[in-house]
Amino acid sequence: MPLSHGDLQLDGEPSAALHDDAAPRRVWVPGPVIVGAGPSGLATAACLKARGVPSLVLERDACVAASWRHRTYERMRLHLPRCFCELPLAPFPAGTPPYPTRDQFIAYLDAYARAFAIEPLLGARVRAAAYDAAIGFWRVTVDIDGEGAVATTTEFVSRWLVVATGENAEPVWPEGVEGMDVYRGPVMHTSTYKRGDEFAGKKVLVVGCGNSGMEVSLDLCNNGAKASMVVRDKLHVLPRDILGISTFGLSVFLLKWLPIEWVDALFLFCSRLVLGDTAKYGLQRPKIGPLQIKKSTGKTPVLDIGALRKIRDGEIKVVPAINRFTEGGVEFADGCKEDFDAVILATGYKSNVPSWLKEDEFFSESDGFPRKAFPHSWRGKNGLYATGFTRRGLMGSSYDASRIAADIANQWSEALARNIVAHNDA
Repeated sequence: MPLSHGDLQLDGEPSAALHDDAAPRRVWVPGPVIVGAGPSGLATAACLKARGVPSLVLERDACVAASWRHRTYERMRLHLPRCFCELPLAPFPAGTPPYPTRDQFIAYLDAYARAFAIEPLLGARVRAAAYDAAIGFWRVTVDIDGEGAVATTTEFVSRWLVVATGENAEPVWPEGVEGMDVYRGPVMHTSTYKRGDEFAGKKVLVVGCGNSGMEVSLDLCNNGAKASMVVRDKLHVLPRDILGISTFGLSVFLLKWLPIEWVDALFLFCSRLVLGDTAKYGLQRPKIGPLQIKKSTGKTPVLDIGALRKIRDGEIKVVPAINRFTEGGVEFADGCKEDFDAVILATGYKSNVPSWLKEDEFFSESDGFPRKAFPHSWRGKNGLYATGFTRRGLMGSSYDASRIAADIANQWSEALARNIVAHNDA
C-alpha cells in the first residue's frame, strides 16, 4: 500500500520556520508535489504509486486532462498510433482503433486515474513555487477554489517538486499585427474551436499551418466552410502512413539503424511519391530534413490526414502572411485584400512555468522549458523535476515519469531506512 503522512516522517518534522502564524495555511506533503493533472502528471503519479510513494497532484482546472477535454476540437484524433501514446503500466483497452479519437483518449485518461486511485486537488492554481534552502523544502503557494468565488490560499511544503504543466499550458496569441482591434468579425484561438459545422457557409481564415492549422482547415472544409490558411514559413508535410505503416513508427524503427540524414531522405522521397510536389500548392519545404528540424528545434512536421488533397483540389486556399487586419478581413503581404467572416488562430501554445516557478537555473525564463535537452531534461537540483517538456509527445512524458519515479523512490527508501534505524536506536 502507498505510504501516507501518518505512516512516515522523512528525517523528522520541518523546521519551526514553517509555522509562522502570519503566513497562509501550511501543509507538509510527505511525498512529491506534482503540478498538473494532464497525461504527464498522471503518469508520474502512477509510477510513483507503483513504487509505494504517495504524491499530491495539483490541477488548476476542475478535472483531469483539462487541455484534452476543453481545448481540443471534437473530431480530433491522435496523430500517432496508440502504441506510442500509452502511459506507463496501462495499455489502451482492447478494440481501441490504431488512431484513437479525442473522446477515446480522454476516456483512457479518466480510467487511468481511477485505476491508480489518483485524486488530484482540483481548482488549485499555483501562484508561486520556490525552494527554501534554509529548510531544504519546496514551498508551493496555491489558491484553491472554494464555494462561490472565494478562494483559500495554502502553502504546500515538500522535498520534491514535479513540474508537469507541459509544453502547451497557454495559447499563444500573435502580437504586433496591425488592425486586429478594428476587425469586426470573431477571432478565436484553436484552443476554443470545437466544430466546423458552426461555420458552415462562412469564409474562415486560419492563421497557421502546423498540425492544428491543417486539421482545423480540413474540419472546416468538411463541414461546408470556405477555409483559407495562412502559410508564412516553409514546412514539411509527410503522409501519416506509408504503405499502411505509421510514418512515426517507421521513423522510430529506422533511426535505430540508419543516420538521421538517410531517414530524412527516404521520407522525403516517399512523401513526394505519395503527396506529390507540395511546392506547387504554396507549401515550400525547408532544405533541412523533417527529422533533423524536429531534433534541433522541436518543430514537428505536419502529418497529413487529408488536408493536402483539399488544398490540391482548391477547397482549402493557401494564402501568404498577413500584413494587417481591416474591418472586414485582412490585407496580405502581397497587397491583396479579402474579407472573412471569422479568423481562427492556429498559432500554437507555450509553457507557463516562468509565471510561477521562482527558479531560473533548470528552467529557462525565455521559453519555460528545461535548459537541458532530452534525455537530460527531467531532473534539476534540490528535488526539482520536469515531465512533458521533451518535445517528444506522450512517449517523452512516459520516459520522464518512469525516471522521476525511480529517482524519488530511491530517496524515499533511503529516508525510510534512516527513520527505521532511528526508531530502533531510540
